Amino acid sequence: MQQDTTGTSVLKYVDWFTVIVYILLVTAGMVSIYAASYDFDHANMLSFTEFSGKQFRWIGLSLGLGLILLLIDVRVYENYAYVIYAGVLLLLLVTIFIAPDIKGSRSWLVLGPMSLQPAEFGKFATALCLAKLFSSYNFVLNASRKNYARALLIIFLPVILILGQKETGSALVYLSLFFVLYREGMSGLVLLAALCAVVFFVVEVKFTGTLLLGIPVGQAAVFMMIMTLVLAMLAIYCKHVEAARNVFLWYVGTGIIVAVLTWLNIPVPGMAYFLFAIGVSLVYCILLMFKTKARNLIITVGAALVSIVFLFSVNYAFTSILQPHQQMRIKVALGIEEDLRGAGYNVNQSKIAIGSGGVFGKGFLNGTQTKLKYVPEQHTDFIYCTIGEEEGFIGAAGVLLLFLILILRIISLAERQPTVFGRVYAYCVASYLIFHIAINIGMVIGLCPVIGIPLPFFSYGGSSLWGFTFLLFILLRIDASRRERSF
Repeated sequence: MQQDTTGTSVLKYVDWFTVIVYILLVTAGMVSIYAASYDFDHANMLSFTEFSGKQFRWIGLSLGLGLILLLIDVRVYENYAYVIYAGVLLLLLVTIFIAPDIKGSRSWLVLGPMSLQPAEFGKFATALCLAKLFSSYNFVLNASRKNYARALLIIFLPVILILGQKETGSALVYLSLFFVLYREGMSGLVLLAALCAVVFFVVEVKFTGTLLLGIPVGQAAVFMMIMTLVLAMLAIYCKHVEAARNVFLWYVGTGIIVAVLTWLNIPVPGMAYFLFAIGVSLVYCILLMFKTKARNLIITVGAALVSIVFLFSVNYAFTSILQPHQQMRIKVALGIEEDLRGAGYNVNQSKIAIGSGGVFGKGFLNGTQTKLKYVPEQHTDFIYCTIGEEEGFIGAAGVLLLFLILILRIISLAERQPTVFGRVYAYCVASYLIFHIAINIGMVIGLCPVIGIPLPFFSYGGSSLWGFTFLLFILLRIDASRRERSF
C-alpha cells in the first residue's frame, strides 16, 4: 500500500534541518545586505526603498515559492524534466534578443519594476534534465560514447546560450556538473585534465616574462610538468614502473648532456631540448604499447600531446579570444599587474576591508570601508567583505561553517536517495553550491578573477535567491518522497 505524501503529510517528511539552515543563511544574508548598504539618514532594515527591505520581500516570496515546490507531486519533476529543460532553454534563447544591454551583457529580462536573470533558473532545469537522463532505463554513463554525448549536450546547451548573453561567469557555473559525472562513473582522468589545463594556463600566463634556456619560464615550467605527468601516468595509471624508470633516466641523461653543452658554451635551445626529450619518451611509449598491448599507454601519449598543443595555444587564447577587461582581471588576480584604480580596485578595497576586521571585527554597522562605499558592488558580488570587516575572522568563518553544514547535509541526502534521479539531482545542487561559494569568496580575497558570481543566499538579488530556492526545495521534495517507496 502506497502512502499519500501530499499536503500536510509531505511537510511531515521534509528534512527540516536543511530548511532551518536555509533560513539562517537567508536571514544572515539580509542582515549583511543591510550592513553593506546602510544609510545613516534612512536606516530601516525592512523599508522597501532599501536593498535589505527589497531582499526581505524576495525572501518572503522565496519561502512561499518553497512551500509550493514542496506541495507539487514529485512525479511532476520526474515526468516533465525534459519539458522544463526545453522551456528554460527557449527562455535563454529569447533573452539574447529581447534583453536590454546592461554593462555589456544581455542576460536580464526587465518585467515592469523588477528584473530576472533566466540563467539562474537554468540551473535547476539542467539538474532535473541530467537527473532524468541518468535515471533512464538501462542508462550507464560508461556504457557508450553516446551516453557521454547526451550528458555533455545537456550541460553545454545552456552554457552556449548564456555565453551568447555575454555572461561568462554564469556560464562557467554549469561546468561544476562535471563533478556529478565523476560521481556517476566518469573517469578521474577528465578532472585531472581540467586541473592540468588550469595549472598550465596560470603558469604560462604568469611566468611568461623572463627566459630560461632561451624560452619563457612559463613554458619551461609547463614542459617540466608534462614530463612529470608522463612519468606519473606510466607508474600509477599504466602500472609500468619499469617504463617510468627508463623514461626518468632518459630525462636525466638528456638534461646532463644539455648541462655539459651549456658549460662548454655550446648553446642548446630549451625548446629543442624539451621537445626532443618528451618526443623520444612518447615514441618509447608507443613501441612499448605494441609490444605489451597495453592500450592505456596510448592515453599517456595522447595526454602529453594534447598538453603540448594546449601550451602553445594559451598565448593565442589569452590575447585573441579574451576581451581586454578579462585579460586585465586575470593579470590582476595572478599578480602580474596591480591596476589599483581600474580592474584591481574592487579586489584591493575588498581585501583592505576584510583585513581591517581582524579576528573579531569592528562590530555591526561599524565598518568604515563598507559604510563609506569604498567597495563597489559590496551588497552583491562583494557582500563577503562586509561580513569580514564587521564580524571579523570569527563571523566570516561562521558563514563558511554554515555553508559547509548545508553542503554536507545535501551530500547526505544524496546518498540516502533510493533512486538515481534523486541522487543525481542532489549532487547537482551540491556542485552548484560548492562552485559558487569557492569562486565568489576567491574573487573577494583576490584568489580568482572577478567574473560576477554571487554568494548564494547572501548577495542581493531575487534571481539568485529564487534560483537556489528552486534547487534546494525541489531536492527537499524529492527527498520527502522517498518515504513513499518504503510502503
